[in-house]
Amino acid sequence: MNVTRRNFVRGSAALSAATLGTAASRDASSAGVTPSTTILVAHGAWSAGWVWKKMHPLMSAAGIRLVTPTYTGLGERVHLATREVDLETHAQDLLNVVKFEDLNGFVLLGHSYGGMVATQLADRIPEKISRLVYLDAFVPQDGQSLLDLQGADGAKAFRERVQAGDGWRAQPNPAPADTSAEDLAWINERRVAQPAKCFETRVRLTRGDTKIPRTYIRCMRTYGNEVFAQFAARAKREGWPNHEMDASHSPHVTAPEALATLLKRVLT
Repeated sequence: MNVTRRNFVRGSAALSAATLGTAASRDASSAGVTPSTTILVAHGAWSAGWVWKKMHPLMSAAGIRLVTPTYTGLGERVHLATREVDLETHAQDLLNVVKFEDLNGFVLLGHSYGGMVATQLADRIPEKISRLVYLDAFVPQDGQSLLDLQGADGAKAFRERVQAGDGWRAQPNPAPADTSAEDLAWINERRVAQPAKCFETRVRLTRGDTKIPRTYIRCMRTYGNEVFAQFAARAKREGWPNHEMDASHSPHVTAPEALATLLKRVLT
């Protein structure tokens, strides 16, 4: 594997969970990963903290604490969904987790839509975050919404889908094509519609472009969806550490061992 050239991670070459746990527990401290290392996850649209279930034992074995809260209106908090729930609501959700869990010096990971939430949160409390990791995620600039980043055609199609439903929620996108039948049954039973305002709200950055160190991880099995290529290109232009995974959009579901291996490397 030529990690110096492409930082390419292939799922077929990933360590097994058992191997990862043994190796990580042996060398975590010497590699710079300690039991106090914490990753706070800003999860993607339509899912919740539950979708990171496979990652908890893998990261724990590597000496990394994974915190995976759920946004208002999704997962176990679906009963709180209203028309007014938006990106700001979800940023406030995570701000409260940071406050009440006494998190400091943590890594903030945003997946997909969670990149919007992570970017907004990082602007509020940059002094508490040691690194931002974007996992196949949107990376907005000040004044941009997720729909802005989808382009005019994507935004139009999104609004048509919302109006064809109940007028205020967006139904989940289909799962990646390589999702196993078992995983498909698991996630389809739990994913729920999400308030459309989450996708329409514009990020407001009061501090300009963040100075927090950033890393971008792009999942290469895009199945025709190239929306995230723009953010990987930006990361390269601006000199962020940039990694590619031979995985589809949700590697925490479809390639958890490979993702755990890469995240451990990112944190060392």
